[in-house]
Amino acid sequence: MSRARTEIAEQPDVVARLLEREHDAVARLAREVRSRAPQFAVIAARGSSDNAARYAQHLLGRLLGLPVVLATPSLHTLYDAPPRIGGALVLAISQSGASPDIVRVLADAAAQGAITAAMTNDPASPLAKAAGHVLDLGTGPERSVAATKTYTASLAAVAAFAAAAAGDAVYAEQLAALPAALTAQLALTGDAAGAVDAIANWQQVTVVGRGAHYGTAFEAALKLRELTGMVAEAFSPADLLHGPIATVGPGRPLLAIAPAGPTVAGMRELLDVVRERGAPVAAIGHDPALGDPFLGLVEVPEWLAPVVAIVPAQLAAVGLAVRRGIDDAAPFGLNKITMTR
Repeated sequence: MSRARTEIAEQPDVVARLLEREHDAVARLAREVRSRAPQFAVIAARGSSDNAARYAQHLLGRLLGLPVVLATPSLHTLYDAPPRIGGALVLAISQSGASPDIVRVLADAAAQGAITAAMTNDPASPLAKAAGHVLDLGTGPERSVAATKTYTASLAAVAAFAAAAAGDAVYAEQLAALPAALTAQLALTGDAAGAVDAIANWQQVTVVGRGAHYGTAFEAALKLRELTGMVAEAFSPADLLHGPIATVGPGRPLLAIAPAGPTVAGMRELLDVVRERGAPVAAIGHDPALGDPFLGLVEVPEWLAPVVAIVPAQLAAVGLAVRRGIDDAAPFGLNKITMTR
């Protein structure tokens, strides 16, 4: 078994441990947010963590009614012109907690009096030391360069915080069932061999997702790009129709992240247009008619679906890397930790 597949298989246990171990830390952060009632939120992240930030942007807006913006770290580092964010909730997501620009965003926010929180896999990291609250992802070492279990742990931490801050018992009950849903999803997807066979010759792909799954589309594209060398770009269906659909056509396939829910009707309309252009269509969702190849999803509440929807994409990307003889633990000379300023 590849190292990446091993770490993908650990995800149910990782999420179960996080939900239990970080319960009190999540509750403390949620209490401060309810008490201080910030008017908006700012999220700083890079790479896979930035895709978790896209999920957080959706969920904090949806469950808490917070306007959410993604940070511009260069304003803090290269330009020394940090925005006024003292009245915000400022959340930083980073597996390593080491990237100087993400640390600087959080440090500047703390100096301005903002509520600050770090979600990181290293509670002794510079990022954790800069934060008022720390949610430890606690995945254990992730040796594969491609983030898998740290990504799903980040999503789970975001979901746990949003549910706690919303104070809805239904959300808490649904969240508790998430590890079992991940186990079921791994069993359903298996090694994704059929999908890997179907996409074996792909050299480029456009990935689409919207709403809760906007970040899922970006993460799926990133996994395919970094593990296989494929040219993969992500868009929302609405953005794709505003010009970039020119890249979709015969020999230029599309992967739709299309679970049941509020966005699926618009996705069906997009896929009709894409098929008219002669493009191959693959899909991850609940309706097998959406794509061929098709990777099915287990049933979970739609607000939590991104945590399970990324699993088929992870397994397909790893399977394709193995098929192409690429080292899925360290593809293309990539490094696990990237230091940016």
